[in-house]
Amino acid sequence: MLDAWLLWLESTGFSVWMRESPSLLAFPGILAVHTIGLAFVAGLNVALDLRLLGVAQPIPAASFERFVPIMWLGLWLNVLSGIALLVGYPTKALTNPVFYVKLAFIGGALVILRIVRRRLGAGAVPSHELTMLAAASLVCWAGAIVGGRLLAYTYTRLTVFDTVS
Repeated sequence: MLDAWLLWLESTGFSVWMRESPSLLAFPGILAVHTIGLAFVAGLNVALDLRLLGVAQPIPAASFERFVPIMWLGLWLNVLSGIALLVGYPTKALTNPVFYVKLAFIGGALVILRIVRRRLGAGAVPSHELTMLAAASLVCWAGAIVGGRLLAYTYTRLTVFDTVS
């Protein structure tokens, strides 16, 4: 049943265009947008995490709140470009456990960010709990990035009919 759905998805015009088009707007362009989105959401989150871990102490941690709209932009760029990349190679991603680990790390990082923002919004100063959350956030973003890169190399099926020996 899953293979039938994956075959249908791989046969859509958008999926074929993503995989086969020589245009820079196809797979390479979408991947570039995904990377830019990652830089916005993960990069700014890492900067906040480092601040909570003691880097750049003169900067108030709460001042990072002004970057939240940019982080949202980055997250939405990643969601939309990630869906496009997924449609391009659905079998490659959806049959690979690394894909789900990557999503779990992203989910963990976003939950941690929400908790940190809530605590900082309540006027909390960086505490042991916030530093532990910052460290966990760094681990989550590193795990998500490594997982994303591993997706290019750890698949067993590229398309419904392909099996890597």
